[in-house]
Amino acid sequence: MNYQWYPGHMTKAKRMMQENIGLIDLVIELVDARVPLSSRNPDIDELGRDKYRVILLNKSDLADAEANRLWTAYFQEKGLHVLEVNARSGQGLKALQGIVREACREKIERDRKRGIKNRPIRAIVVGIPNVGKSTFINSFAGKACTKTGNKPGVTKGKQWIRMNRELELLDTPGILWPKFESEEVGRNLALIGSMNDEILEMTQLAEELLQYLLAHYRKPLAERYRMEDISGTTTAAEVLTHICEDRKCYKKGQEPDYEKAASVLLDDFRSGRIGRITLELPETTA
Repeated sequence: MNYQWYPGHMTKAKRMMQENIGLIDLVIELVDARVPLSSRNPDIDELGRDKYRVILLNKSDLADAEANRLWTAYFQEKGLHVLEVNARSGQGLKALQGIVREACREKIERDRKRGIKNRPIRAIVVGIPNVGKSTFINSFAGKACTKTGNKPGVTKGKQWIRMNRELELLDTPGILWPKFESEEVGRNLALIGSMNDEILEMTQLAEELLQYLLAHYRKPLAERYRMEDISGTTTAAEVLTHICEDRKCYKKGQEPDYEKAASVLLDDFRSGRIGRITLELPETTA
């Protein structure tokens, strides 16, 4: 399948970050814990190369717990601070303030030596569509956040949100969008819902997901769709046919409705009803 993206939006968001990166101490990057590399914008490392960095493995409750541990170790080995979170429920966010302090320890100590007190850390949150950026900001800020007004050098319309006395967040209207050439990355982003389903071949996408689940998560797949005879030789097409039968996905005349079954499967995966699933691991992703 040829996965498409929207480079125009990416260009606008990238330019926005370039214009404001000089005002930033810290880049907080949200990735989807089920596809931590596929959901990273490849430009962030370059744009934020001189900034303190924090990686948030969001939707970690939907990802394989052991895989979360492996990804945490992977990013830590690269010198990044990492935290597993669930922005929707707020799980893990209480630890973020401590992670921010640790990441920006040099700046805090430098300010202290200069006699600068109570100057908050300035951060920007970046993340691809559907990774949970807005949910994170709302959950972390709560009702306590207040807009502190325009800062010198900030383009009109951009505001700083005071999260607490130690942290201010640059609120920009754009989102950094990924640019990718790998079909695997495109497939992973389509699976987690970062693309518009209307432009995708949902049945083909569902079969590609099933191939992966049959290879790595056969047991939870069988339990979800009550398949007693699933084995190493079971094909994706056979599972999709079974889902049609199990969920009564039929067209007129009792003809299997594979597109509807595909939607059922993808919705179950995205919501975690099949189980905690990770689509890529550090040792298998270059």
